[in-house]
Amino acid sequence: MREVDRRSKYNRRVFLQGAATAVPTVAIAAASAGVGIENAWAEDATTLTPATLKTLVQVARDIYPHDFLGDSYYIAAVKPWDGKAAKDPAVKVLINDGVNRLDQDARDRHKVAYVEVPWEADRVVLLQGIEQTDFFTKLRGDLVVSLYNQKELWPKFGYEGSSAEHGGYIKRGFADIDWLPKV
Repeated sequence: MREVDRRSKYNRRVFLQGAATAVPTVAIAAASAGVGIENAWAEDATTLTPATLKTLVQVARDIYPHDFLGDSYYIAAVKPWDGKAAKDPAVKVLINDGVNRLDQDARDRHKVAYVEVPWEADRVVLLQGIEQTDFFTKLRGDLVVSLYNQKELWPKFGYEGSSAEHGGYIKRGFADIDWLPKV
């Protein structure tokens, strides 16, 4: 049975120490020349363009929105598409055509590319316009596996992983219902 410690592990001193070290780090990172840190991951793509990969990450975030997840999880879910596009020209055409259509629809409605549309609700409307296409169904189907099958992500959703090697769920958390009131 798991014990949940509800006490905060942070105090004012820990917060101030973290803030004091974060400010100089961010200043140094912002002053560095070349590719921005937030976009450096897309520059090592071999088949797809960095702009296409950035659009795919935004699409992934809009299809499966979780505000508490960082972009690194979405990037890890999307990066394999570059390898798939390198192996199969049909996949490359599918991705490029889908991203080009999204960008064109965004330009027609909002005068900017899809990733530059500021409001999530507006991007969702654009996605609803293509939800019957092969691009959308293929991407959505792949993302449900590539995003949620990341073991680092499981604790964020409360999933503790496989229980078979620990005797099954009967012996590992089956009766740990701490969110219902006790009667």
